[in-house]
Amino acid sequence: MEVVYFAGGCLWGVQAFIKTLPGVVFTEAGRANGTSFTLESDYDGYAECVKTGFDPSVVSIRELMGYFFEMIDPYSLNKQGQDVGEKYRTGVYSENPEHLLEAQAFLCKRNDYDLIVVEVLPLTNYVRSAEEHQDRLARCPNDYCHIPVELLNKYQ
Repeated sequence: MEVVYFAGGCLWGVQAFIKTLPGVVFTEAGRANGTSFTLESDYDGYAECVKTGFDPSVVSIRELMGYFFEMIDPYSLNKQGQDVGEKYRTGVYSENPEHLLEAQAFLCKRNDYDLIVVEVLPLTNYVRSAEEHQDRLARCPNDYCHIPVELLNKYQ
């Protein structure tokens, strides 16, 4: 199993979507690449993200990137749906340099590459979100989500 971190706006919908993808073994709501090891100061530059464990014999980083691009607006800086702010930026983070190379190659093959604002960076810091944010939409399906319901159900 390998691990990658996807930031795509509010983590509730991102986690709900990623959990449905083939090859995904586990997900965990959290925050990536902030400047502290706690979440006490308005996220300290963190991006809301989903830690994603996946089986590379079933799904590749490039395939995960394709799914990710179904869910996000890759041209929107610090905004997804009605969520606005740096913590809602889009990004792919990993401790594995091969993941980052594959993610960057996915972006570079797109003819709209110059317009894309998705970060592809090494993971420098990760903090797990509070229990109330874990699998939030499964527990509270009527909560706000910027991802259309049809997409949340597409791969189930």
